[in-house]
Amino acid sequence: MDLTSPNDTVPAPGGALTEMLRALRLEGVDYGRCELGAPWAVLFPVQKAARFHFIGRAGCWLLSPLGEWMELKAGDALLLPRGAEHILASAPGVQAEPLESYSVEPLQDNVYAASNGGHGAKTLLFCGSMHFNHDGSHPLLAMMPDMLRAKELMAGEPGIPHLLEAMADEATRNRAGSGMMLARLADVLAAAIIRSWVENSAGDITGWIAAIKDRDIGRVLVAIHRQPDRNWTVEALAREMGASRSAFAERFTAVVGETPAKYVAGVRMHQARRWLEEEGMRVSGIAARLGYDSEASFSRAFKRIVGSAPSHLRAAGGASGKG
Repeated sequence: MDLTSPNDTVPAPGGALTEMLRALRLEGVDYGRCELGAPWAVLFPVQKAARFHFIGRAGCWLLSPLGEWMELKAGDALLLPRGAEHILASAPGVQAEPLESYSVEPLQDNVYAASNGGHGAKTLLFCGSMHFNHDGSHPLLAMMPDMLRAKELMAGEPGIPHLLEAMADEATRNRAGSGMMLARLADVLAAAIIRSWVENSAGDITGWIAAIKDRDIGRVLVAIHRQPDRNWTVEALAREMGASRSAFAERFTAVVGETPAKYVAGVRMHQARRWLEEEGMRVSGIAARLGYDSEASFSRAFKRIVGSAPSHLRAAGGASGKG
């Protein structure tokens, strides 16, 4: 559907969320089956990829990104959308070590098995890293809490336990193609957890979550994210909503929490960052594609919003010289 015309069919409630989930895709999953005997403690350092854990047998303790210990039971599942640092342990206070310090055996298709020499009660963990096509600065990931406990969302998403059980079964049986199956299941699991969190967020929440729940503003957000390189003026966005310029700008700012121009600039620079880091496009090519008069003006805008010069990110991302 072309969202450049205000006469298009209006998306049903939740349509914006559907579009955002469709755009937020998994590009890879690393999955591990960890059978650890007490005492043990694994440090999971901060990373760009999201992390998830499923407690398959017995229980363990979590030192959360907020520095609080909480007990986890068999059947618990966690999603850390931005890969925040945390610790899983047989008990609070056990000296934590990175997973690499344990016995890690590669299996197949980005699946590994880990174990230790502990002779105490054994906990079975299924741990994974989810590599999305967007990093943690994407609005949907950026607004989520550092950690989501899937068990708290299962009442609204009855399919989540079945997905977790299917993933555990794939990792345990070590069948051909397990890596591919786990990646597909993880994709659905992530979408289910994120959707449940959005739909069950407090009714008076403001900002981006409120915006994608709003029928009219949600349609505008979909248009912006579908075409970040389009020259989005306030007038053009107002036409998307079928409102006057002033009425649109006032409502957008009230719901989203920032002006349309600021939001569009953030989305455009987020896309520019992806082009730099993932596709290795030249800075000059991106500047031209986004309609900037010069590479210098684009670089100034990029640095103001992202916090670093585009040339630095391109170098760090191993640019290939496209564009």
